[in-house]
Amino acid sequence: MFRGTLFIGLFMVLTHTLMAQSTNNNNTSDARPKADALWNLDAIVSAELPGADMAKRFGYCFRIGPGIRYKTNTNWIFGGRFEFLTGNQMRDDSLLWNVKTSLGGLITQGGDVLNVGTFLRGYTAGVQIGKILPFWQANPNSGPTLMSSFGFIQYKINLFDRDNAFPQIRDEYKKGYDRLTNGLYLEPFVGYTYYDKKKFINFFAGFNFLLGFTQGRRDYLFDLQRPDTGARFDVLSGFKMGWVLPIYKKNIEDIYY
Repeated sequence: MFRGTLFIGLFMVLTHTLMAQSTNNNNTSDARPKADALWNLDAIVSAELPGADMAKRFGYCFRIGPGIRYKTNTNWIFGGRFEFLTGNQMRDDSLLWNVKTSLGGLITQGGDVLNVGTFLRGYTAGVQIGKILPFWQANPNSGPTLMSSFGFIQYKINLFDRDNAFPQIRDEYKKGYDRLTNGLYLEPFVGYTYYDKKKFINFFAGFNFLLGFTQGRRDYLFDLQRPDTGARFDVLSGFKMGWVLPIYKKNIEDIYY
């Protein structure tokens, strides 16, 4: 919690300092080319390490998804995004212990003993606001980037039963093991945005730090024999990048003879 609060504090100080410098630069360099106002379609991917309560259940994970943003001619950014959350590293040793055999598998309805695949599955959906700071850039659309996103996060443990062979984790029984969790999140981002002058290569990349203020949503866990409705504090920190498809406005010039 302390590290998360410290990160947000440093982020706010850095934002204030850089924006003040950006204002001064704009006042003393009116001859600099102006930035473009344009829409952006993003393809986003991030590799992240869970922290706080989330680290007790999951290891490395990934988010991937689309986003849409509008960049003003003063380099302010407003938009939204939706990202799928996925991972295959589990740390919850208590999962399914009450239905596992001594060999560690589950008995199928045909009498075989097989292992059950367990995966992290979820999503984040939110809005974002930020600023590109075009310091010392030949292209006024590019520069260090500060972003803040906030929205809704939900995740659970997916029990993979491709052949529907395990009646003990089928349908409603699965909900007693999946650890469904959701709530609100805040996500600062510090990175760099690059727009190619020839408009072919455009991307952003940097570091994110998601803080999730979540809660367990299952009234009863069969393996732990208790409710799972307590408040949680979840963290996802890592490296995020996005491929950007900008939509430029064409300047139309009418020529009369």
